[in-house]
Amino acid sequence: MFHMIEVLKENYGHLFEEALLQEITQVGTFKEVSEGDYLIEIGDYVKSMPLLVSGAVKILREDEEGDELLLYFLERGETCAMTMQCCMGMSKSEIRAVAELDTTLIMIPVQKMSEWIAKYSTWRDFVFASYHNRLNEMLETIDRIAFKKMDERLLAYLKEKVRISKDNTINSTHQQIAYDLHTSRVVISRLLKTLENMGTIELHRNHIIFNEID
Repeated sequence: MFHMIEVLKENYGHLFEEALLQEITQVGTFKEVSEGDYLIEIGDYVKSMPLLVSGAVKILREDEEGDELLLYFLERGETCAMTMQCCMGMSKSEIRAVAELDTTLIMIPVQKMSEWIAKYSTWRDFVFASYHNRLNEMLETIDRIAFKKMDERLLAYLKEKVRISKDNTINSTHQQIAYDLHTSRVVISRLLKTLENMGTIELHRNHIIFNEID
């Protein structure tokens, strides 16, 4: 079993003061989720806020037809600003959070959010920085949708998957990629074949090998 204070200091020690780290150990609980598991569903009331200590989580939005769009990834040492917003406002979640990798989190009760913002300057800075970072990532997503062709979006997506997993094997089907990029499987399959012909990737039955090195 993890020792929470050691895990906190390793991942958040450079961000939070000692008193806050100690308080997190008193009220926080570990949660482990497997790749593909849902952490938060659209319409859920958020009762706790996640601090990632390992793995990665993808944050998705859903349109009126039920199609998904990938907004951004969360990694170790981060949290979800949109989850924070739901915590603070006691409103329903407007996003879906899915484990991209096997992931470990520390869950913080929502009641502590406002209290810690007033009590700890390091927590306040962390919350504001999280809002800023997630807003920038969503603006980048909007820019990609508005200004980039699908082949450019696909390549950027594959690079991000490799960066997050630190593995050039991407264990995603063509359909899963199409869901994340809000397009059709036929389009993704055609573009992936083009990338394979260029030598950028190798296509296999249920995974993709990414060859390009910047």
